[in-house]
Amino acid sequence: MVSNNREKFQIQYQAGKKAFERGEYGQSVQYLESAKALTANSSRLGGEAQIWLVTAYQAAGQDREAIALCQELATHPHPEIRQQAKRLLYIIQAPQLKRPKEWMSEIPDLATTSDGKPKYVTAKTKTKINSSQSNNNPEPVDLSQVNTEDNQFIWVAIIFILLTFGALFWLS
Repeated sequence: MVSNNREKFQIQYQAGKKAFERGEYGQSVQYLESAKALTANSSRLGGEAQIWLVTAYQAAGQDREAIALCQELATHPHPEIRQQAKRLLYIIQAPQLKRPKEWMSEIPDLATTSDGKPKYVTAKTKTKINSSQSNNNPEPVDLSQVNTEDNQFIWVAIIFILLTFGALFWLS
């Protein structure tokens, strides 16, 4: 019977984690609460499930429940669970920063238009892309204005390299 509870716990626990990662926080809370009921709260695995439950509570907007569970976990027998709970409690209780409206971007819902029908945007055709690319080509350079006189840099560099290799060969 104990292994049956352990299997049920694993199923609920994994489902809760996956629901959280998909952004389904309400479902995650339900799964993780079921998993919490199936294990000993003082065990390490039970503590891990409860840590996940705290984050699911917070993501679902249930801050009171998250704080209460964190405070409970701050006295957990396992030191890592205690430490995580204290860190989470510190984060949850931190004051919310106020952001100016200018810092925020509003993203309109493009799934439907005002008439309720989906709106699709078509891609530009190749001919339009090619014509716009031809306008972006730089103008040709007049080579009569380019300084093509040899400035002896290449010869100085070659002599320096040969001297360096000669010195290395002589020293070895």
